[in-house]
Amino acid sequence: MFRFASPLFLILLLVLLVILLIKVKQGEKINLKVSRLSFEDDLPKSFFVTLSRVLVSLKYIALILLIIGMARPQSGTQKSEITSKGINIILALDLSESMAALDFKKDNQIVTRLDAVKNVVKDFIIKRSGDRIGMVVFGSNAFTQLPLTRDYNTISFMLSKLRIGAAGPSTAIGDAIGISLKRLKDVKSKSNIIILLTDGKSNSGEIKPEIAADIAREQKVKIYTIGVGSRGKAPFLVKNVFGRDQYAYQRVDIDIDMLKLIASKTNGEFFKAENIKSLDQIYNMIDKLEKTEVKVKKWIEYKEYYLYFLIPALILLCIYILLSNTRLMRIP
Repeated sequence: MFRFASPLFLILLLVLLVILLIKVKQGEKINLKVSRLSFEDDLPKSFFVTLSRVLVSLKYIALILLIIGMARPQSGTQKSEITSKGINIILALDLSESMAALDFKKDNQIVTRLDAVKNVVKDFIIKRSGDRIGMVVFGSNAFTQLPLTRDYNTISFMLSKLRIGAAGPSTAIGDAIGISLKRLKDVKSKSNIIILLTDGKSNSGEIKPEIAADIAREQKVKIYTIGVGSRGKAPFLVKNVFGRDQYAYQRVDIDIDMLKLIASKTNGEFFKAENIKSLDQIYNMIDKLEKTEVKVKKWIEYKEYYLYFLIPALILLCIYILLSNTRLMRIP
């Protein structure tokens, strides 16, 4: 962003232009004729003769630079600072082997449950502003994938790197809630929520989901639970005896009653997602339910450039004054 801090000084450029036009018109009038040698133009001219012709130009160039410098040219960079605290959000994502079920479609292409979740969660992250978001992943074990941060690009990058089975084949919902609560205690906030997404039953871990939900309620942490996928049998891509890929149907089940209990204990909500459209609607609904007012303080930092004009102007004026009063002095 470029501007002049004192643009009124630029009016002097118009004044200078008017003076130049008057000088040019006066120079066209010849008041006195004198005799001259016909071969004068053929005589070699010294350096100082040539310099005397541009001496007047130096004065006007210096004045132009001086006026621009007085107008204070500046270039600015706009910066902003988020002054609101926002809310803390932990995304607790299931990476158990059942998330490899192929019962979701994206752009008419069959995708795994995890791939479907990645796209929707990424859109959810982009919509947030001013909130701290962390990520906990779980399977047989639960661990922190990313602590609370406002670096949404890093969150999206880490989300894209998630792999099925990275935390073990089973489902430890209670441990996932426990790890999420620890991460929320790291940074104080007026509002803390956990978005827990899973497609199975809690069959692993050291903490029971009910107990973890009771702890969350005591700490005033709201938990939104999302059950992903269809109940019953779902298609999986497996290797046959010849090492080739083939579809096989395996039984998967979601403990809906447990997810509802966790949500109700913590004043959250339970959602069921059987396709990408419903999953997207769920995250949009959570986004609206958990809105935070973000106060953004904006300012512009300007860099001054007047010295780049003022210093050359003063140098040229000094040269003009020095030469016009010594070697190139003109006597009327």
